[in-house]
Amino acid sequence: MTSKEGKYNIKAISTMLGIQAGTLRAWERRYRIVKPIRNAAGHRLYSDEHVAILRWLIDKVNKGFTIGQAVGLLEKDHAPSMHSRQEARHEDYAVRLGDEMLRALLSFREREAHYLLNQAFSMFSIDKVMVDILGALLVKVGEMRNSGEISLAGEQFVSTFLRTKMGAILHSFPIDGFLPRVVTVCGPDETDECGLMSYKLFLRQKGFEVICLGKKIPVGDVEQVIREVEARMFFTSCMNESNVGHTMEMIKRLNEVYPQLIIGAGGEAIEQHRPAEKYRVGSTRPDWESWLQKQLRG
Repeated sequence: MTSKEGKYNIKAISTMLGIQAGTLRAWERRYRIVKPIRNAAGHRLYSDEHVAILRWLIDKVNKGFTIGQAVGLLEKDHAPSMHSRQEARHEDYAVRLGDEMLRALLSFREREAHYLLNQAFSMFSIDKVMVDILGALLVKVGEMRNSGEISLAGEQFVSTFLRTKMGAILHSFPIDGFLPRVVTVCGPDETDECGLMSYKLFLRQKGFEVICLGKKIPVGDVEQVIREVEARMFFTSCMNESNVGHTMEMIKRLNEVYPQLIIGAGGEAIEQHRPAEKYRVGSTRPDWESWLQKQLRG
C-alpha cells in the first residue's frame, strides 16, 4: 500500500494519536485538513499521509498553538516532512498489536492472540490486518525460524494460527463462477508472501476463485496445477532483485506452454525490472483494477 491509501478507521486514529473522534470530525468540518477515503462499504479510512498531518497538527496544539494557527502553518508549506511520515509509519499501532500477538503465540497463549486479532479487526480495514499484521507476522516468524530464534514447534504453532485466520478471511468472500480461475505463486526462491497475499485478497474480494500455491513451488508443479484447474489467469510476485531472473524464466516458460494464459507479475523487484513491463500489474489497488479490466476486456 502507498502512503495515500486508506488503512485506519477513526477508532484506530483516536487510539494512535490520542484525539477524540468528535474532535477530529469537528476539525475536518471546520478546517478541511484531511479528507478521509471511503471504502466500498462507505466507511471512512485514513492513510499514512493523513496520520502524519494529524500528528503534526496535534504536536503544534500541544505546544500552545490553537488548531486554527496550526492549520495556518500547515497551509504555509510547513507541512510534515517525509521523515515525519516515516516516523508515523514506524509508530504504527498495528505493528504494536502484531508484536503483542506474536509474543502471545510464542508463549502458546492462543486466547490472548484471538483477543488481539479481534481488536485489530475492530480498528483497521481487512486489507490492513491481512497484509500488515498477519502477513507480516508470517514472514517474520519464518525468518526467526531460519535464524534459530524459535523452535520448529513454535514456528509451526504460530504459522498454523496465522494461516488458519487468513484462510478463513479469504474464504468468507463469495466466488463468482463466471470469472476465470486464477493461480498465484511466489517467484522462484522468494520467501516474502506479502505481495502475493495482497493481490490474492484483492482478487477474492472481487469474486475470483484463487488457487494460491505459496512459495518455493517447482515450475513443473505450477504447470500441472494450471492445467488441472483450467486456470485462465496466473499471477506471481517477486520482491528480491536477485530472484527476478528466475521469475522471468518461469513466466517465459508458462507463456510458451500456455500461450492463452493471462500472466501478471508484481512486487518491488518487478517494478524496477524493465523486461517485466509487459506483465507488470502495478503496486496499488487502482493499478491492479486498471490492469485487470484491461486483461478481461482483451
